[in-house]
Amino acid sequence: MKLSNLSSAGFDSTTRVRAWMQQAPGSVLLAMRRLLPQTCTLCGIASGDSLLCISCSAALPSLVCACPVCALPAPTWSACGDCLARPPPFSAAIAPWVYAFPIDRLVHAFKYGGRLALAEPFASALVAAIERRARPPPDALVALPLSTARQRDRGFNQAGEIARRVAQALGRPLVPGLARTRDSPPQAALAWADRARNVRGAFLANRSLAGRRIAIVDDVMTTGATLAAAARAARRAGALEVEVWVVARTLPPAAG
Repeated sequence: MKLSNLSSAGFDSTTRVRAWMQQAPGSVLLAMRRLLPQTCTLCGIASGDSLLCISCSAALPSLVCACPVCALPAPTWSACGDCLARPPPFSAAIAPWVYAFPIDRLVHAFKYGGRLALAEPFASALVAAIERRARPPPDALVALPLSTARQRDRGFNQAGEIARRVAQALGRPLVPGLARTRDSPPQAALAWADRARNVRGAFLANRSLAGRRIAIVDDVMTTGATLAAAARAARRAGALEVEVWVVARTLPPAAG
């Protein structure tokens, strides 16, 4: 059995293995992958100690040129007209990939299939995108929280799994500065125009963010409504600057 399946529901019938996987040092997991046969999550060929082979990794839909504020495609790496006219409550957005095939399948397997090992290539891609910028990372990272009920059902917070690895790689603290105040309907079930209303007032930030530059980490950014609501809460709590970092950016219907 592949190591990448250690966190799947079929293998982990209790919480013990999942808890160990979340706490084990990266060097231990890497050593185990080198001892056990690995195959690419997407195509199934041998992939060494990685979850994705070199060919599949190279073929992922990269976000080549985007607005640095909203991470939507732009002719140059400069703020788009919408962000200049109506600046969002966050100062920058980073996304290494477009939310399209096969990233959508990988995110779905990670989020709903319990494939927690996929947090590692997601975090690695995000770190690479962050390090390509000239400016240093913010003071601290915050994982976008789930509601208590949704996290209980899922068993983990996908944003937290990614954020923990990114924080470790960048040498920045991961702080619990945000809380979800209510369990709103899933954004995926709503029309684009209804998403901002659905998450209005859904987050509360504490004073631990005061005076800090922070980055809020999540898996996917669609309209940006959820991350904008979280950023507003962080700014009200005294955060000096808020960035949003995601694994993938959904393109609006007109750009698809």
